[in-house]
Amino acid sequence: MAKPLFWNNSKRYYDLKSFWKNRFGCRVHKLPIDAGFTCPNRDGSVAVGGCIYCDSRGSALRMAGPLPTVAEQLRRGKAHYRPGAEKFVAYFQTYTNTYGPVEKLKSLYDEALAEEDVIGLSIGTRPDCVPDETLALIRSYGAKAHVWLEFGLQSLQDRTLREINRGHDAAAFFDAVQRAAGGPILLCVHLIVGLPGESRAEILETARTIAGLPIDGIKIHSLLALAGTELGERYKRGEIPMLSRDEYVETVCDILEILPPEMVVQRLTADGYREIFLGPEWATNKLAVLNAIDGELKRRDSWQGLRHQE
Repeated sequence: MAKPLFWNNSKRYYDLKSFWKNRFGCRVHKLPIDAGFTCPNRDGSVAVGGCIYCDSRGSALRMAGPLPTVAEQLRRGKAHYRPGAEKFVAYFQTYTNTYGPVEKLKSLYDEALAEEDVIGLSIGTRPDCVPDETLALIRSYGAKAHVWLEFGLQSLQDRTLREINRGHDAAAFFDAVQRAAGGPILLCVHLIVGLPGESRAEILETARTIAGLPIDGIKIHSLLALAGTELGERYKRGEIPMLSRDEYVETVCDILEILPPEMVVQRLTADGYREIFLGPEWATNKLAVLNAIDGELKRRDSWQGLRHQE
């Protein structure tokens, strides 16, 4: 297969910027929001302590003091990114943004969509935190706005999920996708490459499974060790090896080749708070990582979806 023309970009994968340009004809920017949520994997409902890699402090905004309202966070974000961006998506990012009564969720989502030039929502959550009544609420927005539901999955290997104290299994993810797919909302999945004890073959097995599901988008990043987390302490003791940049880049390119060409690649790298970042050092230079991925795809003369049907 050849590189799809509908991507309308110079990249070898279908990035979010191009997707939004195709859909809305203008530049759209995602504005992160901390709406004050916690997580059932922290408050004792599922477990305590959270995932072993998760920074317990929440967003930088939360650490600075009382949280501004959702509307105020959006206004600040719009002022920062204009005039480059014309439309905006409210990204409920910090912790589990469906973890609460439906009435509370509706109030927060309504507040976001009431802001001028906010055309949609992106809601970050866990596969085990989307009961039917919550999904019904989110679907109701999909009829009038651009809505993504983002599942923090990280892996489909149950052994890995237990190792990172994820608090749910792969079956919970399959159930959530089955109930959420097929309606007016788009689904995005988060994957971490380099989780403890997980081989490249297992990572690619997860990617192949996701490629066969009704998933619209994906976020990928490397495992990051942060001070103050269980993973960070194990990393400092030399118990957690990290992938090299070359290993990460090669694995990401393998994943991209497997994914369907219409799946939107929302992210291919990430870094942590600089003041608590421990490793891997190469992950602090996001642009260099993205350039290396571009370079490896070019070297292979490859692109997203090349091996999707194999």
